[in-house]
Amino acid sequence: MRRKLKRDTGLTLLELIIAIAVLAIGSIAAIRATDQSRIAIGGETPRLLARIAARNRAEELQLLGAAAVLPATVVQGGRTIALNVATEPTAGGLVQATVTARTGTGEGAQLILYLPRAVMR
Repeated sequence: MRRKLKRDTGLTLLELIIAIAVLAIGSIAAIRATDQSRIAIGGETPRLLARIAARNRAEELQLLGAAAVLPATVVQGGRTIALNVATEPTAGGLVQATVTARTGTGEGAQLILYLPRAVMR
């Protein structure tokens, strides 16, 4: 009795090469996505510190008034943050103050608040 040999018993070299190529492409895509996420998360700390500095400056303006002499830069979380305040009167009798905070690497935050005219000296 003769046994028939099965010709379809394993992977051919071509099938193995194609499988490795598909896995390599998938791995490269996963590494790129991880790298993009790392870059996006890494930029969040300076933006958060800029928001905190802008909020702190807004609180100072509410307490001391827009005429107070405040430093143009602050150090927050080990980063130097430049602060700029632009004021202009509104039609309703208030003063609009725009606080802009920017880190040395370019990330920043902007906060707009309204102060009563009595606070402006």
